[in-house]
Amino acid sequence: MQRIWITFASMLVTATVASAHFVFVVPDATDKSKVVVVFSDDLEVDDNISADRLKGLKLTGRFVGGKEAPVECKPGKSCLIGELGLVNPQCVYGSLVFGVLQKGDANPYLLAYYPKTVFAGADPKHFILGEKVIPVELIPVVSGADVRFRFLAAGKPVVDTEVTVLKPEGGKAKVKTDKDGLTPAFPAVGRYGVWTKHTEVRPGEHDGKKYDEVRRYATLVFDATGK
Repeated sequence: MQRIWITFASMLVTATVASAHFVFVVPDATDKSKVVVVFSDDLEVDDNISADRLKGLKLTGRFVGGKEAPVECKPGKSCLIGELGLVNPQCVYGSLVFGVLQKGDANPYLLAYYPKTVFAGADPKHFILGEKVIPVELIPVVSGADVRFRFLAAGKPVVDTEVTVLKPEGGKAKVKTDKDGLTPAFPAVGRYGVWTKHTEVRPGEHDGKKYDEVRRYATLVFDATGK
C-alpha cells in the first residue's frame, strides 16, 4: 500500500511540474552554431524532465537573406541540442504538438507549443514569421533602449491577454497586452524569456483522441542589446 501511494504521489508531482513547463529554444552560451531546446519553467535545463517530452519537435532556422533550413536535433541530458549548420542565424522557430490532455471532468484539449528564438541584431523582416508559417507568435519590438513584446494569433494582435516575461536580472513579470497586442516596455539589457497562451474552441481529433479546444503556447527567447 505504501509503495502504491509513493508511486501515485510521484505521478502527481511529475504532472504538476510538467504543467508549469514550456518549450524554449535557447542560443548556446558558447557555440553560436547551436541552440539548446529545454522543457522548463525558465531558460535552464531541468534535470528532472526527460528529453523524451520533446519528441516530435520540428525546428527550422532562418538565416540572412531569408534562407531557411531544418535544424537537426540530437538528445542531450534532459534537453535537445540543435545544430544550425549555416552561419548568421536570424531566428529559429518550431512546433511541438504535445497531444490531447484532460484534467478531471474538464473538456479535453489539444496542447501545442510554438517556440522561437531571435538572435541579437536580427533583422525584423527575417524574424517576423506570419500566420502562414506559425499560428501563434511572439515578436520583440525594440524602441531605443526598450523592448516590448507583441503577441499575434492567426497574424492578428491578441488584446488583453496575459504574458509572462522572464527578466534578464532575474524574476518574472506578468503583464497584459494592449490594443495592439503589445506588452509594456522593459528597459533591461540581456536575455528575455517570454511565454503566453491562446485558446481556440475548435473540436477535432488527434491520434484517435477527440478534443474540444486547442491550446497553443507561444514562447520567445530574445537577447536585448539596448541599441
